[in-house]
Amino acid sequence: MLKSNIAVGLDIGTTKVCVVVAEKDEIGKLNVLGKGRSNSEGLQRATVVNINKTVDAIKAAIADAERESSIRIKGVNVGISGAHVNCIHSNSEISVNQTGIVNESDVRRFLEKAKTNIKYLDIDHEIIHVIPQEFIVDDQEGVLDPIGMAGTTMRGSAYIVVGLRTKIRNIKQCIEKAGLDVSALTFEPVASGIAVMKESEKKSGVVVIDIGGGTTEVAIYIDGAIRYSEVIKVAANDVTHDVAHGVKALHEVAEELKIRHGCAYSKMLGEDETILIPGIEGRPQKSFPKSSLTMIIEARMIEILELVRDSIKRSGYYEFLNAGAIITGGGALMPGTEELARDVLGLDVRIGYPEGVSGGIKGSVNNPMYATVMGLVAHSLQNSLFEEPGAGHVVQGSPAVIKPSREDEHLRGTETAPSLPPSNSGGAKIVDRLKKFWSEL
Repeated sequence: MLKSNIAVGLDIGTTKVCVVVAEKDEIGKLNVLGKGRSNSEGLQRATVVNINKTVDAIKAAIADAERESSIRIKGVNVGISGAHVNCIHSNSEISVNQTGIVNESDVRRFLEKAKTNIKYLDIDHEIIHVIPQEFIVDDQEGVLDPIGMAGTTMRGSAYIVVGLRTKIRNIKQCIEKAGLDVSALTFEPVASGIAVMKESEKKSGVVVIDIGGGTTEVAIYIDGAIRYSEVIKVAANDVTHDVAHGVKALHEVAEELKIRHGCAYSKMLGEDETILIPGIEGRPQKSFPKSSLTMIIEARMIEILELVRDSIKRSGYYEFLNAGAIITGGGALMPGTEELARDVLGLDVRIGYPEGVSGGIKGSVNNPMYATVMGLVAHSLQNSLFEEPGAGHVVQGSPAVIKPSREDEHLRGTETAPSLPPSNSGGAKIVDRLKKFWSEL
């Protein structure tokens, strides 16, 4: 990954494209320099269906971010999601080198073997991430930092994220047509988790639920590592469609009604109100009870949350979620979402806002809809610790920013339920000892 202190995240969503430019300050916090946002019409369910519309949306968001940050953007860390992305647990075992002390080369061999041990990975798919979950050196289990440990064998597991080559290629093509370089691709549930989780939650066991426009993403973290994820093809856009059908209004009007008057939890309603709805194409406006609008929204939100609950229970980790659930994404903004989720999931719930932002235009990204893009930035700036990117996804020499030309002086450049892994303390020393190694993978 890039060693610059400036990074750019690009979240190409079903309803919006978000860009954030940020730098890492002296204490490791994010200083937001600029952001951009545009409406997205070229994707469905996180999959590109119209190249030109997607390119136009990317260009518009990038232009806004460049103006606000006074930085010319070149390389971007791009989020990727969709039902085509699958996650596989892979076991690996190697013999430790002749010295009997685990070194960086051993860990590289461990990760390479984890990739080759994947079954059923055909030529239509490619690897996005290889994320180690735990190491076992001889009989010592739950090792997070194996380097320097004595042993003869090292085994363990890795979490491997794969996606369809054609859909990944379409994303890359849109980026390139917009005049940018793909510095890295990051699975969006990983990015959202980085943005909204506190370290104590990550260790205790938590599920991050990102309700976007076209998809709802679920990621489960236990003992500091991602253990399970799933992309559900029902999300906030489906709520808007239901509202449009229920009140007989245009999609744009339904979206405005959802934002201004929407509530996901009928128990929160007080005295009923009447909402005035603009008529279509010169027809007179009409009235609609707010209680009926709430019933429409609540029904779809219950369906989304029930699908999430089923996903969590399939994972086998439901009983281990001591920290409960974090709900983020644009769909988390609707009043009543937290309360409804608490009822449906049977877990403690909080709304997830981007963490670790210290300065710059901090307030402009203090919103769940910016969780993914902020996680993409943070992921770039932490040098992908504890992760090996998939082959071909890190483009060396693609800086986040480039120096401006004389003409641009206004820009300043620079699957069965897995068992719960044993806990392990002492993670603080890992960053110092492994930073160089992981950043070079």
